[in-house]
Amino acid sequence: MSSSTMSDLVFLLLIFFMITSTLISPNAVKLLLPTASNSKTMAKQNVTVYIDENRQFQVDDTPADSASLRPLIAQGIGDIEDACVVLRSDKTVPVQYVVSVIDAVNAINEQQGSKHKVILATASN
Repeated sequence: MSSSTMSDLVFLLLIFFMITSTLISPNAVKLLLPTASNSKTMAKQNVTVYIDENRQFQVDDTPADSASLRPLIAQGIGDIEDACVVLRSDKTVPVQYVVSVIDAVNAINEQQGSKHKVILATASN
């Protein structure tokens, strides 16, 4: 008699976990906001893209425009399959400039079949 209640409990737990696992969104976009109270150091950083208050791009130490952004990022990444592109943007820069960097990395991912990520760097309070 006690084994039947135990099997009912296991069955109910199985149903619970099956339902809750479908509610998890695996494609959620994780963004760090321009200011953060606690900072997290990223272990691997392959390319850094800067956007200053004058809306000028710079890939590592090389000045860039929107046309040369993609080739410079691809050159900095090299043949790494899952590189991190750290984006350091002035907080006054419009979002479209940030999207330009993300689009460039997505185009590289599509072309090379890679899984590069863009991380928005923040300043801690």
